[in-house]
Amino acid sequence: MSAKGTVFDLQRSSVHDGPGIRTVIFFKGCPLRCLWCQNPEGLDPGVDIAFSQSRCLNCRECESVCPLRVIVFDEQGRVNRQLCDRCGRCVDVCYAEALQIIGRSYTPIELLEEAIKDMPFFVASGGGITLSGGEPTYQAEFLSGFLSLCREKGVHVALETCGYVAFDNLEPLLPLVDLVLYDIKAIDPFLHLAWTGKDNAPILENLRRILYEDASKVSVRVPLVPGLTATDRNLTDIIYFLKRHKVARVTLLPYHKMGEGKLEKIDSPLRPLNLTAFSESDLLSICDLFNREGIEVGIGG
Repeated sequence: MSAKGTVFDLQRSSVHDGPGIRTVIFFKGCPLRCLWCQNPEGLDPGVDIAFSQSRCLNCRECESVCPLRVIVFDEQGRVNRQLCDRCGRCVDVCYAEALQIIGRSYTPIELLEEAIKDMPFFVASGGGITLSGGEPTYQAEFLSGFLSLCREKGVHVALETCGYVAFDNLEPLLPLVDLVLYDIKAIDPFLHLAWTGKDNAPILENLRRILYEDASKVSVRVPLVPGLTATDRNLTDIIYFLKRHKVARVTLLPYHKMGEGKLEKIDSPLRPLNLTAFSESDLLSICDLFNREGIEVGIGG
């Protein structure tokens, strides 16, 4: 229980990330670099600092308190991130909140106490806690202690995962979670590498093993990104993979631009895709593609 975990957000009253009303905990750190990432502020495992140009009053208080002199007023990013040690002094004096800390450390007990403030809503709705990110298993040691406490309290836990994790790290966590929300982005390894920066072999193998051990606790999800994952070829590959492993239901996650507004604030190397969101008819056509093959479809948030 001595390990600490780094969390960058905690959202209450969610109804899109598992059954009932849930508190979603977003963990820092992810091994993938998906081009369409919705939470780019969660990719780096450490604490970071975000800067919003539109909020800045140019008071220069941040510059005056920075011990490393890494505040740069002639650059849009404001912070030289290569030299910054994330001490947060600039954030403390930024009255306009143009500078904000991303990430906070918790012990397992501290995080549980924060999450179960909504326990009455969990009980009434059949909800619980959902672990998201980033990639929660990136902090497997912390997660093991936290999940053990959740189990003692009788809290329903859902784990969202990209699946890119050593099975030796994933396997001990599985008995401690009630639901695994497992993303599949591509079956073709070359496409997956191009879109995420990583091979998908361990992702698909981990899913096979989890399905074999207990398929009832797995919910497969497919991010739909126009021109990338949402092509007939890729979706057909995914459908045949699901049928081969007797997966009868899938949740589709339509692309939205929420993550793109965060990229500039954290000087992310990712760039906006500037794609058009799906129309209702587009989604119906994709749903029909799965339905025709006997796979039930749900639409996620």
